[in-house]
Order: sequence, then C-alpha cells, then structure tokens
Amino acid sequence: MAGGKLIVFSAPSGSGKTTIVRYLLEREELNLKFSVSATSRAARGEEKDGEDYYFIDLKNFKQHIKSGDFLEWEEVYRDNFYGTLKAEVERIWALGKNVIFDIDVVGGLRIKKKFPKKTLAVFVKPPSIDELKIRLKKRKTESEERINMRIAKASVELATAPQFDYIIKNDDLDTALLEAKQLVSNFIANNDLSEEE
Repeated sequence: MAGGKLIVFSAPSGSGKTTIVRYLLEREELNLKFSVSATSRAARGEEKDGEDYYFIDLKNFKQHIKSGDFLEWEEVYRDNFYGTLKAEVERIWALGKNVIFDIDVVGGLRIKKKFPKKTLAVFVKPPSIDELKIRLKKRKTESEERINMRIAKASVELATAPQFDYIIKNDDLDTALLEAKQLVSNFIANNDLSEEE
C-alpha cells in the first residue's frame, strides 16, 4: 500500500471529533477524503450504506477479518464490530487524496502503528467527563444506560491520549477547529516521508 497521508482523529464519544473532521473535510486545500468505516451493526435512522458506514452482517464481517481485508478492526461491544477496510484506503489514495479517519482510540493507534510516518494521530479531549456526559445527554439519542457505558469507556480512552501525536482539548470549538486545521496543514505540507508498507 502506497499513497497519500493518513489523518486519524480519535476521542471519546461526545468530544467533538466528528464536528472537527467535518470542518476539515470542507477545507479543499487539505485534499482530504473521509474513510468510511465498516460495521456489523444494522443501519440506524437515516444512515446510508457506503456513506455513513459499510454495513456488513456479522458473519461476513468475521469472514473479512479471516481474509485479512481490514487495516484495523475491533469488537467495540459484544458482536458489534467496527473496522477500516484496506480497499477503502486504497480507493481514496487512488483518487490522489489524503485519508481522514473518525475512529475509536484502539483503531486509531493501530493505524499509527502500521504507518508511523504516514499517519498523524490526533486525540480530541473533552473539557471534562462531566461535560462529556452533558453533551451525550443533549444528543437525546441514547438511553441513560448506554450513556453510562460510553462514560465508562471514555475514562479508559482518556488514558490512551498520551500515545497520540497531539492532543487537542476541545474547551472552545472555534479554537479546536483552528488548531486541528493548522496541525493537519503542517503535516500534509511536510513531505519528508520514507516509503512504508
């Protein structure tokens, strides 16, 4: 696999990483294309296959794992798999674009480990766990139990922050957006890359 650069944004759910990624995708000068993740879960609401996720049933997802089709994958919750298909990254590189990911911390760190020089791994940190809980409740998309599961997971994820190249603390969204744009812009402009497999 050869091609453009890989920009990873990871964070606990509710930290604002998706908002940051969407903002960066709108900056044409960064030449980014979003990597659509695969998942074994069913589509929710208005979600579209190939746009929000590649929806692959559990049996086929496990087959793709066996075949080595994933750059990274993880069983996030029981029988609930997420992953990045190698074909998706190759498709984006074939378009001459840099790949941007909005993925969980485990997946983000796996990509960084596979492509250490090609990857910029950014962790988006919420102001606090309490603020995170407020943001998740405001979404009104999940039960109290599910929110508590996400908060418990967030505490574990926050401990991985030092393993990332950069940490953006999202206290103020406008500041976080500018910081993210500067980081990505500098990383893309730096062409000192040795070829990596």
